[in-house]
Amino acid sequence: MNPRCDALIVTCFDFRFQHFFDQWITAHLEPGRYDRVALAGGVLNWEVVSHQVELARRLHGVSRVVLVNHEDCMAYGEEGTPKRHRLDLKLARERLLEQYPELTVELYYARLDGPLEPVE
Repeated sequence: MNPRCDALIVTCFDFRFQHFFDQWITAHLEPGRYDRVALAGGVLNWEVVSHQVELARRLHGVSRVVLVNHEDCMAYGEEGTPKRHRLDLKLARERLLEQYPELTVELYYARLDGPLEPVE
C-alpha cells in the first residue's frame, strides 16, 4: 500500500525565498502530509512540473497542488515580469485541471519582501 499525503507544493529552489516558503507551509499545510518539490523557475518547465504532479498523485494520492513562482526569478531572466509569472501559473493550473479535474490547484506569487500572494 502506498503512503498517502494531502498536497504537493512546487516552488522555485531560490535560496532567497526558502524562509518565506517555509513560513507559508507551516501555516497552511499539515506537517508530514505534503510532498515538496523545488525547481529552478517554479512552473517554468511544464514537463517537469507535470511529471512531479503525476508521481505525487499516483504514489501518494495528493488531491491538492500548490504552485509558487516569485519575483526576480533568475531562471526566467528578463522575461520574469509579475505579469508573465501570473500567466504561467494560471496556464499551469488550467493544464492540471484539464488532466486531473478532481485536483484543487492553488497559485501564489512571492515577492522579495515576503509573504506569498494568492493569484486568482
